[in-house]
Amino acid sequence: MKEFTHIDEKGRAKMVDVTDKDETKREAIAYGQIKLKESTLEKIKNGQIEKGAVLETARVAGIMGVKKTSELIPMCHPLLITGIDIKFEFENATTLGIYATVRTTGKTGVEMEAFTGVSIAALTVYDMCKAVDKDMVIKNIKLMKKTGGKSGTYVRENDD
Repeated sequence: MKEFTHIDEKGRAKMVDVTDKDETKREAIAYGQIKLKESTLEKIKNGQIEKGAVLETARVAGIMGVKKTSELIPMCHPLLITGIDIKFEFENATTLGIYATVRTTGKTGVEMEAFTGVSIAALTVYDMCKAVDKDMVIKNIKLMKKTGGKSGTYVRENDD
């Protein structure tokens, strides 16, 4: 029988025990996109969305999301996050790229925290712009890079 890391011998859910793992510096970078109408992206750039400063609100929301990850995803360990950076990139006339970089020194990685930061930032953009654009699409959320831990460094090599 296969042994699962998040299920005990009686089939009950459990959190992985990281007590004996070494503490290392860890970083994860996640990425995602939100596709918008060209007019919506222009309104964001020009500060014309009625709800306010879309990107700054989304940045704060992304940071808050990172910090709340262990409360949202059942088997994530609460982590002492040492750094969070949420960045936005106007990729073309209809696409906003979102990057979340998360750092810690600890026994487990911060990939889920980076994914949560990107997701919450994108959802906040959607929430703030839905009055002018209901066709927005959040997509392509993926891990770009992670460092630290037993598995070492991972860097995405393709754009799938």
